[in-house]
Amino acid sequence: MPEPTKKEENEVSAPAPAPAPPPEPNKEKEAETTPAKDEEEASPPSALPPGLGSRALERKDSEWSLGESPAGEEQDKQNANSQMSTLFVEKPQTGSVKVGGNITFIAKVKAEDLLRKPTIKWFKGKWMDLASKAGKHLQLKETFERQTRIYTFEMQIIKAKENYAGNYRCEVSYKDKFDSCTFDLEVHESTGTTPNIDIRSAFKRSGEGQEDAGELDFSGLLKRREVKQQEEEPEVDVWELLKNANPNEYEKIAFQYGITDLRGMLKRLKRMRRVEKKSAAFAKILDPAYQIDKGGRVRFVVELADPKLEVKWYKNGQEIRPSTKYIFEHKGCERIMFINNCALTDDSEYYVTAGDEKCSTELFVREPPIMVTKQLEDTNAYCGETVELECEVSEDDANVKWFKNGEEIIPGPKSRYRVKVEGKKHILVIEGATKADSAEYSVMTTGGQSTAKLSVDLKPLKVLTPLTDQTVHLGKEICLKCEVSENITGKWTKNGLPVQESDRLKVVHKGRIHKLVIANALTEDEGEYVFTPDAYSITLPAKVHVIDPPKIILDGLDADNTVTVIAGSKLRLEIPVTGEPPPKAIWSRADKAIAEGSGRIRAESYPDSSTLVIDVAERDDSGVYHINLKNEAGEAHASIKIKVVDIPDPPVAPNVTEVGDDWCIMNWEPPAYDGGSPILGYFIERKKKQSSRWMRLNFDLCKETTFEPKKMIEGVAYEVRIFAVNAIGISKPSMPSKPFVPLAVTSPPTLLTVDSVTDNTVTMKWRPPDQIGAAGLDGYVLEYCFEGTEDWIVANTDLIDKTKFTITGLPTDAKIFVRVKAVNAAGASEPKYYSQPILVKEIIEPPKIRIPRHLKQTYIRRVGEAVNLVIPFQGKPRPEVTWKKDGAEIDKNQINIRNSETDTIIFIRKAERSHSGKYDMQVKVDKYEETASIDIQIVDRPGPPQMVKIEDVWGENVALSWTPPKDDGNAAITGYTIQKADKKSMEWFTVIEHYHRTNATITELVIGNEYYFRVFAENMCGLSEDATMTKESAVIAKDGKIYKNPVYEDFDFTEAPMFTQPLVNTYAVAGYNATLNCSVRGNPKPKITWMKNKVAIVDDPRYRMFSNQGVCTLEIRKPSPYDGGTYCCKAVNDLGTVEIECKLEVKVIYQGVNTPGQPVFLEGQQQVLKS
Repeated sequence: MPEPTKKEENEVSAPAPAPAPPPEPNKEKEAETTPAKDEEEASPPSALPPGLGSRALERKDSEWSLGESPAGEEQDKQNANSQMSTLFVEKPQTGSVKVGGNITFIAKVKAEDLLRKPTIKWFKGKWMDLASKAGKHLQLKETFERQTRIYTFEMQIIKAKENYAGNYRCEVSYKDKFDSCTFDLEVHESTGTTPNIDIRSAFKRSGEGQEDAGELDFSGLLKRREVKQQEEEPEVDVWELLKNANPNEYEKIAFQYGITDLRGMLKRLKRMRRVEKKSAAFAKILDPAYQIDKGGRVRFVVELADPKLEVKWYKNGQEIRPSTKYIFEHKGCERIMFINNCALTDDSEYYVTAGDEKCSTELFVREPPIMVTKQLEDTNAYCGETVELECEVSEDDANVKWFKNGEEIIPGPKSRYRVKVEGKKHILVIEGATKADSAEYSVMTTGGQSTAKLSVDLKPLKVLTPLTDQTVHLGKEICLKCEVSENITGKWTKNGLPVQESDRLKVVHKGRIHKLVIANALTEDEGEYVFTPDAYSITLPAKVHVIDPPKIILDGLDADNTVTVIAGSKLRLEIPVTGEPPPKAIWSRADKAIAEGSGRIRAESYPDSSTLVIDVAERDDSGVYHINLKNEAGEAHASIKIKVVDIPDPPVAPNVTEVGDDWCIMNWEPPAYDGGSPILGYFIERKKKQSSRWMRLNFDLCKETTFEPKKMIEGVAYEVRIFAVNAIGISKPSMPSKPFVPLAVTSPPTLLTVDSVTDNTVTMKWRPPDQIGAAGLDGYVLEYCFEGTEDWIVANTDLIDKTKFTITGLPTDAKIFVRVKAVNAAGASEPKYYSQPILVKEIIEPPKIRIPRHLKQTYIRRVGEAVNLVIPFQGKPRPEVTWKKDGAEIDKNQINIRNSETDTIIFIRKAERSHSGKYDMQVKVDKYEETASIDIQIVDRPGPPQMVKIEDVWGENVALSWTPPKDDGNAAITGYTIQKADKKSMEWFTVIEHYHRTNATITELVIGNEYYFRVFAENMCGLSEDATMTKESAVIAKDGKIYKNPVYEDFDFTEAPMFTQPLVNTYAVAGYNATLNCSVRGNPKPKITWMKNKVAIVDDPRYRMFSNQGVCTLEIRKPSPYDGGTYCCKAVNDLGTVEIECKLEVKVIYQGVNTPGQPVFLEGQQQVLKS
């Protein structure tokens, strides 16, 4: 397939890859029917072949529609929208399926922010809506999960066909939100090569009566099935059909002739119609488009209305000069330009100018199809050889593809397939061929293909050196070696099982030689070994026999081979023996053989051991016993000494010498008789005195005659006893020790700190010990010593229970060290020391008051409530605290003040309004003092208003007025409540609540009734207890009441201009309209003037100014970076002038190379765009 030119790469997106590249039948047809002439002239678009015309037009659409709102612009907007409002939580993924299989694509949309179901559409290609194609091969489903609030949309393709392959698109929208995604479907076929296909038939609907009848076959180029021979149809000029057709027939023509970009063709058709207007300079203009094969010659002709006009030719805006490639001719009024030897770079836009007019055209240069000039040949090869499949094509360095059984071969660094290209020659190289490489191989070009079969077989195998049987000694190396005629792999087996390599067993393969090497032969290595070459049915067997001289293994005995046995027990002495074949054993004592039988002393023989048995051991059985081994490989001898011993006597009762909180120390003497064997150690047991259950304390023998039992319960009486152990066994227990009780002192006291220091005293405090124990805690002893001495002086003569003590009678300016001990029945604990010496001198700490956060504002309480305020402070020695209220001393009969060393408390049992005021607190230490103030406000319900008066009565309305209450309850008046009562019943009803003014109008009164009114005052505590009532009543007359219209003065509505909504700094993107908005108010209506950089904007077509209902708008049409600056809006009327400014910054931002000029919305920037 010819590669697109550089221009095509910039303007047309690359098509989706197909599973296997099909040939282009239209190019084959052209190669057969069109003569290869360099002088061939190009034809207009009406003469384009049906297969190439659609492709060429589709390839050029993006260039011809520039500047005319291209069809892809809508997709760009959709893509931009999808970036701003993503709806998908799961997008359909690209998939593949075999012919006849089923596949499902799933899209999920989250509906948390959606009020209704979103709209979803499935498309194939650019515009084919699949909703109308639902049927037996396509099903669309949708479900909704209420728990997760996710919509699931499924598109299921049933019994897929090859023409279903291609690009698909899924779009979802909801109101102003939009999202879309694309995915590909690949349909694979397992066998068969790609047949020749007619391109025009691939773009038509399938025929009637077939299985896929009625389906639009967009992917016909990818089909690999045989197509029936069709009669050649007359070529149809699609352009003429579109020119002469009604707009409502455009879709029908697109379906019939396989137009995939109808919108782009209509844009070009509209442009062609505009070009067809009569020209004053040209009598005949260029055709809309020309087509020529690569290397051909094209002829452009225009006819001038005036032959005197000067003509210039241009390519992509560059003037063309005469040369050997470009030739100009003049024939009367005709002006002709020839382009010789057309290349792909000549595929471009051309136009010619005559005077002030010009006409343009486009040239399509197509590359001729690549033909296979030398076919592939069937090949036979042997396994392991390098196979080369060779063919030749019509062009050098052409693009060809190789296939194996219809599947494309993709060479790579890890592949055994390589492709060599030598000019027109293409070679497929297969390294190390195997039987799996036997297949049908094909090569495919844009204009043809070739197929050949490759058969790979095995070479005949001969055994040059067979395996031989071997007999080896144990521990020696075994080497089995054979040689075959071919360098092939094989497998080794032992007794029918595969041989596994290890550090001891190695399999060696060097060329045609195969070895099995076993280092340090073992008896289990004996057996029948077989080597089997891979892919061959022959076997090479060999037997291995391993022999070993007899050997007596005495590793389990002592260095002098002595065996000790307890008197009265049975001895079974088993001696391991080795040897191949198994040796014969003979036992003897004092040159007398021990027979194998049923006596008290007898011998027993086994394949891997020999045993001496003594049923009941006696002291006389002690002595030396001999064992002799013999087999065909040699002899072995050994002597064993047997000693009969007994258990030791029990030790004497142990002594407990020292006790602790949960431990003690005990010792004892060894037993008088060790049983004929050295004492190995001792076992110790203990029990509670009141219990009969002994517990073992050590599981490992104690070698010494001293032991320290632990983990006993403090305060409980215990007893201990001893067992002696020798090599024979454990003696009987000793007598128990005398009872003892574990007790221990406490742990040292903790956190010893200095509480206070004066000129002759030091006060210390501490915390109790972490561990006190069963003996309890009797008290503490505090000791001190002067710096420079080591004489500790007891500060307290008697034990103290508290954890705080003051040492008195100390000299001023002396330095002392302090420690404290805890004392119980077991004695004094370890002392706890203060870390540094203490100076006996009073330290003054300046006072500091810590006002709580809620008291930093006015403290409000109602009358009758209790007031209890705690204000902490610091200072040493004990500070003096004084209180004052509003500068005067506090009456302690009404307000209680309680002071301590660290805080002061103000307490009022029942607060009264007289307790309100400012309370000043002063803390004084020596010459230092600190002050703070607290505002206390005691509030109560207010009194009633002073006077309520009826100002006027008219119709059903009464106007009231009143004066605020004299007593506001020590809090601001928050409102009033107004009630009315009929004179007959005098039942009061609330008319208005929480009213803030001191006058009100009561409406909707009943005519003919007489009313009284009263008003309550209200503050934060509630309504006043009493209300003030009107002295007179208001009579609502039935008729005859003349209403007096109130006199109102004219309101002055004039107002100086004022901006109610300012301008804001704005970012704009070059090429997109930007707007600046503000709102202004004023009377008379102000005159609006816009300025840029202090210069008024007047009659500039790039700016449009609007003013509607006070909203002023300045629109900047397609701004450039030079339009950035400071913009000002000025409003002027008779009462004044006001201005407001903002800054506009214009940025040129691109995203990608396929969509130049598309703006990128930067996060955090304010943009105003209008397309």
